[in-house]
Order: sequence, then C-alpha cells, then structure tokens
Amino acid sequence: MTNLSDDGARHSPSGLDAVSRRLIELLQADGRQSYATMAKEVGLSEAAVRQRVQRLREAGVIQIVAVTDPMQVGFRRQAMVGIKASGDLAALAAAITELPEASYVVTTAGAFDVLVELVCENDDQLFTLLNDRIRALAGVWAVEAFVYLRLNKQHYDWGTR
Repeated sequence: MTNLSDDGARHSPSGLDAVSRRLIELLQADGRQSYATMAKEVGLSEAAVRQRVQRLREAGVIQIVAVTDPMQVGFRRQAMVGIKASGDLAALAAAITELPEASYVVTTAGAFDVLVELVCENDDQLFTLLNDRIRALAGVWAVEAFVYLRLNKQHYDWGTR
C-alpha cells in the first residue's frame, strides 16, 4: 500500500517516499558521497538533498558511521550469546546494553530471552565478560555462547526495497 502525503509525494507504508529510499540506498553504497552527486541521481537540488538526509538522521531512520572489521582492529573474538532469564527482561536488556563489548542486544521470544553480540579482544576477555559480568546480572539463569569462527556475510543494504 502506498500513501500520499500533504505534498502529493507517494510514500511506502514505512512513511518513506521513493526519493528518501533512493538516498538511503546511495548512502548505503557509499556513505561519503557528496550531496551534489546524490542530487544529480535523484533530481533534487544539493540543498534539498542535504535537508532530506538531515531529517532522516534526526528522525533516527539512518546513521552515517564507519563500520570496521573487528578482526582488523584488534578484536579477535566475537560471539552471539543467548541468555535465559526470569524477571524484568527490559531491565536486563538495559544492563547488557551498558556493556561496552555488546554491539547488538535484542529481547526475543523463543529459546532465549535476550540475544547479545559481543566483540572482545580475546578468549580471556570473553570468559571474564560471560563469567563475571553477564552471569552475575539479576535474573540470568542460563547463558549459551556461540563463538564466531568466520564472518561469512555482513551487510547493511536492507530496508529500502
């Protein structure tokens, strides 16, 4: 289903029109490209593109960041950790998000209550994190770590199709 906004532009159910979706795709391909380059691609002025990108950032739709390869910057151990817990899951998830090693935290339905991706310098750091910090959190009664052997795919180009 497509909606019309007050300005007559067609919007997807997400609320993004085709131009905003295309700007996101362009930034996903190269987050450093100029507003002028993107303006030519979408048929708007450079100022209009700058304003749209700023609105997308302010609304929390996009972030423009440098994504690193953890292995190449000294982090030799990554793991996805499944946590089973009782009690207040929101409080538990909030406590886990405070861990600097946690790069991704989600509350889930299913076998685990919380999943967290950890990025550590080595196995010792991962062990200490699991044993001394995560298992010590209120309500945690089981922890299962899935250690990454190889990163086969990581992409950030979803969300606009």
